Amino acid sequence: MSMLLIPGFMLDADLWRDVTPGLDEFGPFVHADLFQDGTIKDMASRVLAQAPETFLLVGFSMGGYVAREIVRRAPERVKALVLIATSARGDTEVQRQRKEAVANKPDSVSFKGLSTAAVASSLHPDNAGRQDLIARIQAMGERLGSDVFRRQSLLERVDERHLLADINCPCLILAGEQDKLRSRAEVEELHDGITGSSFQVIEKTGHMIPLEAPDELVTVMRQWLDGIEA
Repeated sequence: MSMLLIPGFMLDADLWRDVTPGLDEFGPFVHADLFQDGTIKDMASRVLAQAPETFLLVGFSMGGYVAREIVRRAPERVKALVLIATSARGDTEVQRQRKEAVANKPDSVSFKGLSTAAVASSLHPDNAGRQDLIARIQAMGERLGSDVFRRQSLLERVDERHLLADINCPCLILAGEQDKLRSRAEVEELHDGITGSSFQVIEKTGHMIPLEAPDELVTVMRQWLDGIEA
């Protein structure tokens, strides 16, 4: 069995660096490429084309939208689904306005990186001053660069809550205790919508669960994966 890992907005494989060692028995690991496409559907197509025949599927934040599109397209290939700090809601009016602002900027405007304030706001209050975490997140954004930033910033998220009941594989849904980017209500909607899903809150973490609480994430995932295998 392989594990297919799908990162979030302006994040790359380094998101999972502290998680994969504790999940070795469920590998090998395949890191999804979300960096060349501008729609959820195109991202899912590329990931599926590069994925093993069957796999465990893990989607973080924006990657959760891609993960669910993959399940809808190839349910027979997905043996289990883990959704971390994500949502099934579509874009809000505020998000649409932000996208319009990005779309109206000339392509020549350079990407100056993710601001420290924006990154810190995604973390638990106890971690908001951790320069190691902030620098690591900013480094991922810098590696991906302006073209990826523009494509991912303009990505349209449609409301898919009415489609959640179609997901039939085993599913684990995880929320950060103090996630300021995705509300508890959004994560609970996933749990309510996906029949038979499991739901757990990771304590003392904000949105960036794989970076803020990798050991706790590994423990929860291992217990759940061992349970469904049994």
